[in-house]
Amino acid sequence: MTAPLRGAPGDAPHAGPARSRVLVLFAHPAFHRSRVHRAFLKAVQGLENVRVHDLYEAYPDFDVDVRREQQLLESHDVVVLQHPIYWYSTPALVKQWFDLVLELGWAYGAGGTALAGKRLLCAVSTGGRAGSYGPEGQNRLTLRELLAPVEQTARLCGFEFLEPYVVYGTHALSPLEIERAAAGYAERLASLRDGAER
Repeated sequence: MTAPLRGAPGDAPHAGPARSRVLVLFAHPAFHRSRVHRAFLKAVQGLENVRVHDLYEAYPDFDVDVRREQQLLESHDVVVLQHPIYWYSTPALVKQWFDLVLELGWAYGAGGTALAGKRLLCAVSTGGRAGSYGPEGQNRLTLRELLAPVEQTARLCGFEFLEPYVVYGTHALSPLEIERAAAGYAERLASLRDGAER
């Protein structure tokens, strides 16, 4: 069901002046094993003005087309980084994407204003339960603290960094819980698209 969505344009014309164009940068190196992210993509399939761009599908050899990615960013108002947490960070291709696409003079630095005023949302999943993140938990840091490098990168590039959408304890979630999390994700993207979230 999600196959046509992965990497498909999904760009519909603006329905009105308040609508934003949302770009989902999806990165999962083991997508076939993911119940949560499969449900996420299914939930946003067909959402008007929402485009899903699968980085691992587009760049299996990590050979990122920098200009293509920059053009995608320039043509959208909201950027969503959707991925699982891998070793307290992003999957490797997301870091490669940051390193290549966010160029000096384009994304930051002198004249680097291409992304200024856009909004960035992290939509992430983790196998650990919520209680394992924080000073008293096994992982010691909160998930927001672990996302600090992404947040600072976003701020350096002029993005407004939004409160992340997080699904914890994915290994233990029931199908109904996954369905509810996916519905919440779709609602969040629709809210950002429609300007309801400020």
